[in-house]
Amino acid sequence: MENNTEVTEFILVGLTDDPELQIPLFIVFLFIYLITLVGNLGMIELILLDSCLHTPMYFFLSNLSLVDFGYSSAVTPKVMVGFLTGDKFTLYNACATQFFFFVAFITAESFLLASMAYDCYAVLCKPLHYTTTMTTNVCARLAIGSYVYGFLNASIHTGNTFRLSFCRSNVVEYFFCDAPPLLALSCSDNYISEMVIFFFVVGFNDLFSILVILISYLFIFITILKLRSSEGRQKAFSTCASHLTAVSIFYGTGIFMYLRPNSSHFMGTNKMASVFYAIVIPMLNPLVYSLRNKEVKSAFKKTVGKAKASIGFIF
Repeated sequence: MENNTEVTEFILVGLTDDPELQIPLFIVFLFIYLITLVGNLGMIELILLDSCLHTPMYFFLSNLSLVDFGYSSAVTPKVMVGFLTGDKFTLYNACATQFFFFVAFITAESFLLASMAYDCYAVLCKPLHYTTTMTTNVCARLAIGSYVYGFLNASIHTGNTFRLSFCRSNVVEYFFCDAPPLLALSCSDNYISEMVIFFFVVGFNDLFSILVILISYLFIFITILKLRSSEGRQKAFSTCASHLTAVSIFYGTGIFMYLRPNSSHFMGTNKMASVFYAIVIPMLNPLVYSLRNKEVKSAFKKTVGKAKASIGFIF
């Protein structure tokens, strides 16, 4: 009988074997992670402190920052340790844990982006009913539902992937524990596992989220085109421009990664796409929302001003 205890640890090949690149890459990834940490946690704190940002849009944005921080932290620290120490080993349970949290936060992010698209639709297309549509209760349910389904989805995929027997090799041709490279190592029949991934990830998660986003933006664009003044159109478009940018980056990279043929899955270009998807995107989201949003800029200046005043009062 096959069992999955034959492999007790995995070897993550990483991004490169060149020893001269290890320290420079560690510095680059450390810089990216610090910006991710400061940007996302700073965004959450800014939204909590400024009462002007206590709206549905910023409520969802604070949750988006939390999941960005979560799935970046599931991957980036382990990658940096590998660059610094050269240690490519990861225990079987540690690999399963990393996989679980990565899938949980990625799934939650896709549903939060869909919730934010619906919020943009409500504010632009149904402005008179906005306060009764996007109530505190509705926003809380959408956010909690995103987390619940994210962790439920992660439980299914983790159990589905790690129930397999890994007896061919323990060398993962990747820099973190993800489903496709792990399935390639299995000596079990992968058909059921691949079908579960396809139907849950592509068939429900992505399809449902993308449909909500596309339908929301279809009505948004129709509403914008009906506006007579160019100033009104520009103001309406700027309301959801940051969200549209975040959606394009997130789904564009994800589609490039996961909808390619299996034979090309482990090519260098795919690893670079994975780096962007798992490590760079969590850094970009707070930058996109802070650089393009006047309310966030204003709240930041106000918070910095209060901090300076407090420091001046102390001294």
